[in-house]
Amino acid sequence: MTNACLWVRVAIGREPSPSEVAVDSQSVETATMISQEVGYDAGKKIYRRKRHLTVDLLGLVLRVLVTSASLPERTGAKKLLNRVHCMGARLNRLHTIWMDGGYRGEDFMRWVMDVFRWIVEVVLRPLEKKGFVLLPKRWVVERTFGWLNWCRRLSKDYERLPETSETFIYIAMIRIMVRRLA
Repeated sequence: MTNACLWVRVAIGREPSPSEVAVDSQSVETATMISQEVGYDAGKKIYRRKRHLTVDLLGLVLRVLVTSASLPERTGAKKLLNRVHCMGARLNRLHTIWMDGGYRGEDFMRWVMDVFRWIVEVVLRPLEKKGFVLLPKRWVVERTFGWLNWCRRLSKDYERLPETSETFIYIAMIRIMVRRLA
């Protein structure tokens, strides 16, 4: 979590450390096929990269991981949650992680509880509903993906290295936070 993220949280009257976060991933079309970190997304039938995000409930990005689209969501989430855990004392209040149905699975939930002592809450879409459904707590990460897509550079993945893509996501988020503080 950057200092700007702490400042934004404090400026609106929140604690510096979030107690709940949301995690999700988004497949993004790539402009280059040179990289080894590009994989085939069978659901969309195209070569892509996957952006895994952890955001607090204000929509501020805590950690990002860019991987091949062929990497399963739970595997990407494990790598992402390890990055979140490395933030240490800056997330000392964290206890709940909100996720969608792609992260469902007792083994994954048990792993998160055993390793990090966090509770995983999976929010599923109601089966009887058709079309768009606003899911509690989970809409925050989707809104953050929308904010990031406002940046022309992030509408598609143009980078050769996944680390460069991650850096551009952090830069875009810093820009959003500075506008909030201004």
